[in-house]
Order: sequence, then C-alpha cells, then structure tokens
Amino acid sequence: MKKVLWSCALALGVAILTALVPAPASAQEKLEGKAFDAAYVKDFYLEANAIPTQKRNTVILKGADGKHMVFGLLDTTGYSAELQQKYAGMMILERKTMVGGTAVGAGAYGFGLQKPTPPEGPGKLVVYDVGGAKVGEAAAQYDTALAQPVPLQFANGRLYVGRHWVEIK
Repeated sequence: MKKVLWSCALALGVAILTALVPAPASAQEKLEGKAFDAAYVKDFYLEANAIPTQKRNTVILKGADGKHMVFGLLDTTGYSAELQQKYAGMMILERKTMVGGTAVGAGAYGFGLQKPTPPEGPGKLVVYDVGGAKVGEAAAQYDTALAQPVPLQFANGRLYVGRHWVEIK
C-alpha cells in the first residue's frame, strides 16, 4: 500500500512540475498567416511615443502553455536621435523569460543593441521598460557562421538582431 501511495505522489509531483515549467524557447511554435496577423502589434508605446513596428521584422512565438512572445524591430525614422540610438526593437512577453541570462518578467519592453567597434565582436542587448528605465542587459554574441543574416530572426532558441544573438529561455 505504501508503494502505491508513494508512486502516486511521485507521479503527481512530476505532473505538477511538468505543467509549471515553461517549454524552452527553442520548442516554441512560430506563428504565421492569420494567427500572426491577429497577434501582430502595429505601434509600440515607449517613452510617450507610439512607434511603428516593422511587420517583416517581427517574430511571434507561441509556447505549449499557450503563452506568447513577440519580438520586433521598430521604425524609429523621424524620432529623436536619442530614441533612435537607444531602441532597436520591442518585446512583449506573456511569461517570465530569460533573455541572455537576464530574467525579464511578463510585460512589454524596448531593447537596444550596443555594437562594438569593429561590429564583428560581441555586443550588448539592453532591455528597457516602457518608461525608458533599464531593466537589464545581456551579452550579445556575434555569429560569423550565420549563412544569411536578416535584421531580426529567431532560430534554435536564439533571438538574432543581424548577426548578434542572445539566448531566449
């Protein structure tokens, strides 16, 4: 009887842990078509500005838990030089996410990429809240082996901004 109870308790514990641990970012489903259009954000609010996003440079991921992660580049043309320098893109997270080793809670954030000189080295991805306060930063590695870099893409658990990438978990 004790073995049966112990086995049931163990099975229940494993089931609860499996339900609570989010799927790794590499296991996320990339949305396309109507599902993408329904979740796509046309303008993103940062520091009292509604900044247009670039649809062609937006990735929307849906996890097994039904939670979404939206990453996209911003069109900062016509905005102040300070804003253009600070922000490259935005992210909307429906669950706590590790961005290159930095824990970022559910919410909406802007991000910037600080490239080194020369640009072929590691950089820094800096995450900001919608008010412009720095939330965290992560080392952005440079991938020389990437066959065809595009402005923004998600592959193998990595968010790429050009050839620079951070791991998303």
